Amino acid sequence: MRKIMVTLLSATVLASMLSACAKQTETGTNGGTSTTPAATAAEKKENKKDVTIKMFNYKVEIVDALNKLVDEYKKETGVTIQVETHGGGEDYYALLKAELASGSEPELFNNFGFATLEPYLDRATDLSGEPWVKDLTEIAKKPTTVNGKLYGMPMNVEGYGIIYNKALFEKAGITGEPKTLPELKDAVAKLTAAGITPFIATNEWWSLGMHWTNVGLANQPDPVKFMSDLKAGQAKFKGNDVFRKYLSLADLIIANSQKDKTTTDYASQVSNFATGKGAMMIQGNWTQGDIDKIDKNLKLGVLPLPIDDQEGSIMIGVPSNYIVNSKSKHPEEAKAFLNWLVTSETGKKYITHEFKFIPALTTIKATSEDIGQIAVELQNKSGKAKGWYWDLFPDGVTQGLGAAMQEYLGGTVNQDQLLGKLDKAVEDIIKK
Repeated sequence: MRKIMVTLLSATVLASMLSACAKQTETGTNGGTSTTPAATAAEKKENKKDVTIKMFNYKVEIVDALNKLVDEYKKETGVTIQVETHGGGEDYYALLKAELASGSEPELFNNFGFATLEPYLDRATDLSGEPWVKDLTEIAKKPTTVNGKLYGMPMNVEGYGIIYNKALFEKAGITGEPKTLPELKDAVAKLTAAGITPFIATNEWWSLGMHWTNVGLANQPDPVKFMSDLKAGQAKFKGNDVFRKYLSLADLIIANSQKDKTTTDYASQVSNFATGKGAMMIQGNWTQGDIDKIDKNLKLGVLPLPIDDQEGSIMIGVPSNYIVNSKSKHPEEAKAFLNWLVTSETGKKYITHEFKFIPALTTIKATSEDIGQIAVELQNKSGKAKGWYWDLFPDGVTQGLGAAMQEYLGGTVNQDQLLGKLDKAVEDIIKK
C-alpha cells in the first residue's frame, strides 16, 4: 500500500507563508496577472461548452459565495458546476461514501489529506503536472503528496484559536491579552463580574473532536509519534499529562459558557458571538464571512489556546483539498476549473475577498481588507503556531472523539471516563 508522507507542520514556514499572504501589493487586491490569455467576446462564445460537472463540497461557510462563483464560471465557459454541500454537523465522509456507493462520481470532492486520502487514492488524479503546482507553498503540498506525486489542490491555509470581542473585553476592564491559563481564568472572572458570558461554545462533533482535541495532540512533545503510538496501542489518552492539562482549558470553557451549549450548533454559535451574547469562542478565520454578515464593525482579536502557566499557541494548517475524481465523466473539465480558480482574476478575487481565504499559492496576494481581522490576527501570531494533527487519524476516529467530547460537554462523563472513551474511539477504528 502506498504510504502518505507525514511531516511536522513548521511554524516558521507558516509564519513566512502567512506574512506573504497578508501584505498589500501595488498591483491591486489579488496582485499578479492571469496566466490565461485574453480572448475576444466572439472567441469566448465559440469556446463555451455544454458540460455539467459536480462538486461535493465540505465548506459550509463559503456555500453562498461558491454558488456565485460557479455562476461566473458558467458565464465565461458554459460549463455548469453543480455544488452539493455537506458539512457543519453532517458527517461529510459518510455522505461522500454513500454518494460513491450509489454510482454517482462527482468530478470534484474535498478531502483533508494525509490518512483521510488513503481510501480515495484509487480515484484521485495526479495533479503534479498542472501549471499552478509550481506556485504552491511547500507546506500546502504535504497533505496530498504521496510518493512524490500531488493528488489534490489545497483550498487555503487556516488557523484557529480563541476569537474574542475587543469591546466586551474593554467593558470588563481587561487591558491585555491573556496568554496563559491563569491569565485566561482572570479574564473569565472579570467578564463574569461585568455580567458578560465569557464563552459561546458549540456542540458540533467536528469542532470538539478536531479543534478542541487537537490542542491536546499539538502540545505533545512529539505529536506525530504520539499519534503513531496511539494507533499502535503503545500510548493512551488516559494517563497522559498533556491531555490532563488540556482538559483544564476545556473545563474552564465548559464551566463558563452559555446555558444551552449542548444544543448550540455552529451557525448559532457564530451568530450568538457576533451579536455580543458572549465574549469568546474557539473558532478560526473561516467564521469571518458569517460574522461580517451580522456586524462588519465588530472589533476582533485572537488569543492563543493555553493549557498551563506557559504561553499558549494558535493552531494553523491546511483545512481541505480539491480532489479530481479520475472515475468521473469529466475529470479534464474539473482540472480546467481548478486552473481557472487560481489563475483568473475572478477566481482569485473570490478566494480572497469573498471566501476570506488565506491563499495557498504565492501568486495570489491578499490584503488585510480581503482576508479579514481574524486572519490578520492569526498571521501576527503565526510565529508560535502549532499544527493540525487530526488528519493523521483514519476516517471515523475524529467522529468518535467528537462524540466523547459531546458527552463531556453535557456533563454526563467525568475526566477519567472521557479519556477512556477517547482511547476507545481510536481502538474501534484501528481494529477494523
